[in-house]
Amino acid sequence: MKQKYLPLIIAVALSSLSASALASGYRFGSQSVAAQGTADANAAEANDASTIFYNPAGLSRLDGTQLNFGATVVVPHSTFQDTGSTHFTGAPTGGTAAHGYAPDAVTAPSLYASKKINDQWTAGIGLFVPYGAKLDYGSTWTGRYALDNVKLQAITLNPSASFKLNAHHAFGFGVMAEYFDADLGQAVDVPGTIAALSSPLAAAQNAQLRGTIVALGGNPQVLATAHDAHASINGKDWGYGFNLGYMYTLDANTRFGIAYRSSVAHALKGDAYWDFSMVSTDQITNQVLAASGHRLNSAALVKLRTPETLSVNVFHQFNSQWDGMADLTWTRNSRLQDLHIQFPNTKEGDLVINQQWKNTVRLALGTNYRYNDKLMARAGVAYDQAPVPNAKLRDPALPDSDRYQFSLGAAYKLSPQSTIDVAYSYLNFKNADTSYANSCSPVIPTCTGNGETTRGTYKTHLQLLGVAYNYKF
Repeated sequence: MKQKYLPLIIAVALSSLSASALASGYRFGSQSVAAQGTADANAAEANDASTIFYNPAGLSRLDGTQLNFGATVVVPHSTFQDTGSTHFTGAPTGGTAAHGYAPDAVTAPSLYASKKINDQWTAGIGLFVPYGAKLDYGSTWTGRYALDNVKLQAITLNPSASFKLNAHHAFGFGVMAEYFDADLGQAVDVPGTIAALSSPLAAAQNAQLRGTIVALGGNPQVLATAHDAHASINGKDWGYGFNLGYMYTLDANTRFGIAYRSSVAHALKGDAYWDFSMVSTDQITNQVLAASGHRLNSAALVKLRTPETLSVNVFHQFNSQWDGMADLTWTRNSRLQDLHIQFPNTKEGDLVINQQWKNTVRLALGTNYRYNDKLMARAGVAYDQAPVPNAKLRDPALPDSDRYQFSLGAAYKLSPQSTIDVAYSYLNFKNADTSYANSCSPVIPTCTGNGETTRGTYKTHLQLLGVAYNYKF
């Protein structure tokens, strides 16, 4: 009777934020304020040291020593309208709809540095947040048996270098060290289980349960008013990968780029905790319910590989004032298929979760306009696919859907050495229906969840505010 909360940690690593996400899945889409101003279309521009993330070959275009400090604030607006969520018994789950379940704001910092070593070599290092999510539906919402809260964060350290072969060809490479930290929880459907035991088919189990409670000095009468229990988990892991880039400079005004970011192997280790203390006022009954459901605190392990990305991009300067740019990124989200959850040092077998994510593409178009020597304006638009294939596979931890991004930005030179970047983006998600179900019941020993079906519609839009400071030595 294991809960399905463990797969949520897995999903963090699989390229892609939920209702507080920028790019599809849990992947945090903005790694640079300058890039955000063009809807992340400027990978071939190589405007500052953040090119480490978008295309490390772009380091070859940076002179001297450069630093970039930035932060993006995500302000989500999300609601969930329930359309008939049910227990595994088919009865309504009750509770409240989740209005405004996403946090008020989430801030993601970034730090990049580059140094030109000689005419051919440039080195750099980046520190950024590639994945993240933070949702709190509350303990009484209608889909609480699927999830009630999740907080996910990843931090990546990315040393990189570029080699400029000649005036036309430049290559880049880097290594990635990613750290994940995840906390999440869900309600345990004790009322539904008791209701199922009250049926004629479960009379023997019901009698045995009540007899055990009485034998231990408990009061089985409290079963009639039992509340939910709660499960929570935390997990941490380091994983390693690499990124590659190539940039072809056609002339002083035009260049093309190709960038690849590898998958990362992870062995996510966590601990599962069960809290039955709030089920009833009789703690003996609570303990018997926990024991009968095999709700034991234990370790958990999931081995997986995150999806890789491949991007192609172009930049062209039309004249002294206008630039145009585009980026097309493919993400191999289909790596998220069958997930095997292991419970080391226990007699429990693996649990297998099938998410069936699909590969996705993101297309971004952007422009720069130089108003004068000090001020440059930016704008961009992007379309991003979601990896979730249909409503039946839209988990409350990732109520993702296709979205459009509209961005504006500006760069102002404070001095010949320093620049301030600002950006604003609006992301509009398509309304997302869900009918996420566990095809099991918590009274079945091999169950991978509470057996509930979460039905409803998500409505989400986001606003992003970014600011960054650049300094050249």
